[in-house]
Amino acid sequence: MSAHDLPNIDPDQFHKPTEEQVSATPPSSHPPRILLLYGSLRERSFSRLAVEEAARLLQAMGSETRVFDPRGLPLADAEDASHPKVQELRELAQWSEGMVWCSPERHGAMTGIMKTQIDWIPLSIGGMRPTQGKTLAVMQVCGGSQSFNAVNQLRVLGRWMRMVTIPNQSSVPKAFTEFDENDRMMPSPYYNRIVDVMEELVKFTLLIRDRSDYLTDRYSERVESADEVSKRVNQRSM
Repeated sequence: MSAHDLPNIDPDQFHKPTEEQVSATPPSSHPPRILLLYGSLRERSFSRLAVEEAARLLQAMGSETRVFDPRGLPLADAEDASHPKVQELRELAQWSEGMVWCSPERHGAMTGIMKTQIDWIPLSIGGMRPTQGKTLAVMQVCGGSQSFNAVNQLRVLGRWMRMVTIPNQSSVPKAFTEFDENDRMMPSPYYNRIVDVMEELVKFTLLIRDRSDYLTDRYSERVESADEVSKRVNQRSM
């Protein structure tokens, strides 16, 4: 069957994916660029400590890392997007090729601090999609027994932000027992899982980063311009 046998298809914009096209872009030589976000403002924040441990692992695996400090970031839409912390976050999102999101679980959900950071990263900035096609690893820390509510929510957000969320994830129960007096994570199966997650993130980032534009090239967007989409979705009546 060809595109000509499909009456609803524009044959000029209908592309058959090929292995040659997937592999057409030469691999980049620079280190993978990973942005890490955490979801607590406590002085001894275990989501921050987990992220710092993850950053050390990523650096040892050859990645370049940036950890965003959410202190001073306003609530979404409470300030203009020109706010310095918003600009810092958005620039880091555009710089990155992959991300790590780590939130405490509070009242069975991610924290407002975590959600605010994600809310300030829109789907589009001046025609650029700062998260589309980037890789994502999700983690959470728990004050009590192990739970997966926060990582499950982060996965939903990652999908909504058009990110490639890796299969593995980390949830650290009773996080206050997992770090020593120097704020370093102690040896445990939970630490080993974070090593696993960071290793998988680097692998997926190396696999995807040079193919991101091709992997996210969509038929619907080839047949309809951005102006046409805007007019259609913003019409006053149906």
